[in-house]
Amino acid sequence: MSRILIFSGTTEGRRLAELLSANRIECEISVATEYGEYVMPKLDHVTVHTGRMETGEMTEFIRNGAFDAVVDATHPFAAVVSEHIRESLAGTEIPYLRLKRSTTVLQKEENAKALEQKTLNLRTSTQAGKTEKSGENNGQDRYYFDTAAACAKALERCGGNILLTTGSKDLAAYCENEELKKRLYVRVLPGQESIAICEANRIWGKQIIAMQGPFGTELNRALIRQFKIRALVTKESGAAGGYGEKLAAADEERIPVYVIGNPEKEKPGDSFSEVCGRISEITGKRIRNQLALVGVGMGTRDFLTVAADREIRRADYIFGAPRLLETLETLETDAVLKPYYLARDILPCLDRLTGRGVNIVVLFSGDTGFYSGCHKLYENVKNREDCNTVIFPGISAISGMAAATGVPWQDARILSIHGHGEDVLWKGQLLDAVRHTARTWLLVSGAGDVRLLGEMLSEAALDFCQVMTGFQLSYPEQEIQTLTPAECAKVEREGLYICLILNPQAEKRLVCHGMKDVCFVRDKVPMTKEEIREISICRLGLLEDSVVYDIGSGTGSIAVEIAVKSPGIQVYAIEKKPRALELIRENKRKFAAFNIEVTEGEAPEALEPLPAATHAFIGGSGGKLEKILDALYLKNPQMKVVLNAVSLETVQKMAELKKDRRICNLEIIQVQVNRAKEIGSYQLMQAENPVCICSFQFQKEV
Repeated sequence: MSRILIFSGTTEGRRLAELLSANRIECEISVATEYGEYVMPKLDHVTVHTGRMETGEMTEFIRNGAFDAVVDATHPFAAVVSEHIRESLAGTEIPYLRLKRSTTVLQKEENAKALEQKTLNLRTSTQAGKTEKSGENNGQDRYYFDTAAACAKALERCGGNILLTTGSKDLAAYCENEELKKRLYVRVLPGQESIAICEANRIWGKQIIAMQGPFGTELNRALIRQFKIRALVTKESGAAGGYGEKLAAADEERIPVYVIGNPEKEKPGDSFSEVCGRISEITGKRIRNQLALVGVGMGTRDFLTVAADREIRRADYIFGAPRLLETLETLETDAVLKPYYLARDILPCLDRLTGRGVNIVVLFSGDTGFYSGCHKLYENVKNREDCNTVIFPGISAISGMAAATGVPWQDARILSIHGHGEDVLWKGQLLDAVRHTARTWLLVSGAGDVRLLGEMLSEAALDFCQVMTGFQLSYPEQEIQTLTPAECAKVEREGLYICLILNPQAEKRLVCHGMKDVCFVRDKVPMTKEEIREISICRLGLLEDSVVYDIGSGTGSIAVEIAVKSPGIQVYAIEKKPRALELIRENKRKFAAFNIEVTEGEAPEALEPLPAATHAFIGGSGGKLEKILDALYLKNPQMKVVLNAVSLETVQKMAELKKDRRICNLEIIQVQVNRAKEIGSYQLMQAENPVCICSFQFQKEV
């Protein structure tokens, strides 16, 4: 069984232990103090050794432990401890892995094609008291030193209270000067050893701030204001030590920063992922990456959840659209940023990171479960053995708009036309929702979609509706407007939009089928009568997402009545006569049936370029019934078909269908409709032509 020894005392050491535990790799973690043991979580496959050790003690401990590798995850300023570890391994073949902390404030990989990011490197100076200024820190002074003694000497020349955030180890250097000591406010770990060192140096009471870090920018600012701090002292301890947050707080409070440079900055060492890779090679066990799919909310960082913020801060790699990555500019992170958001771009990167034990975050706008690309990526990664994948939801634009307008969304329809492109089905779905719902929420791509929405509502005679637009929600330029459809059609300002469509005259949806003949634009073109339409459409047995051929569509009455039953149905109205084609288009416009596609031509030839249908209605075959049926069977050998006939010749062909081995569930009925007509003072029944309705389903030939 492989065993790893970790000399810890840092965030990275604890994180490595947690990762090895999750991957069932046995390890022992050595911490110097009882407080170090206290902050170490209880983990399976991990034991904790507490107490400082000299070189000889380390040598014996390592020899008795039969470790396969030793990881030095001590603080970058604990140079003496690192030297003892290396000495204790002298003469052994046990690999020494130095887990080196990155001490840059911000380390973002540039990608010139999609995203320009700046890399901020704070350079240490070998000359005590040298000042560096840049626009990155609002012009505030930063002084860099090699030692605590040199820093303390410089502090003697500055006035006011000093916040010392370098811990207790080098506290004596700052306490030699009595006048300086009186101005110190010392932030140390809340452990007995740290407090004892403070007291030994005669730092008492309110001068001691005993807290466990790292700390956020706002807490640092609060301490600066509370104790009237005029200078802040820190080690160049990197993101894990809260270095960036300290600098940011000092910049915002406009006080100088005195920095003790990292003594091992130029010394060799391995990154966290490199150490994990070495351990994986040594133990023969693949170390899994932690993959977080994170919804960042509707816009600015203000709407990040606490969980999302935590995952982003601990990430080694962050993927996302350039706009989402830009929202992280003010977030202190040394993660590598990748401007990718499609699965095809992200998956190869995950392959290259296999076995490194890194934290990977993929950002998605809004909420991960609401019209998000998260689902597609999740389907691709959920079974990967090299990743532990977790989804973190975000705050959607719907929630933000509901809060901004005070309009609830629990009983509304919610649709999205974002990124639909040339797909026309959504138009029918949207108008169907608006017509029958008092409140319809709509996600859009931008100003162009708002204009299109206004034009659609006007064309569908829904001018009485109101459209509330939410522009740039959560950003400083956020604006809520209430517009008419005509005003929507004139929107020009580009940006992020969400729409709420209010219909005070929402229609109740019919629960029965059937549309009156008088509803249609007809002229002299033959039309399937309403009673025959009702029976024929019922015989089709349509589903809400059916694809239907209406062959010999005539006025389009069958096509329209099918189309308005569900906006998810796609209807292809096939007709060869010019006047009939005009009437189909007129009825399509009248009923806003965007899910009808008018196809000029004669079956079966006109069927060739069309997608396969699930159902077909044949209202007129032009003497080509056999060829049409052959073409339908080739399109879909399980298609449901309804055929109407008024001529005896076609009725005869219906009867012969029972011999066709491709057909099952054949049923033929004849319908005779008599309609009352007023003649003088009497009402007489007037007969319509009898119609034979034939229904059947194709089946694969046995």
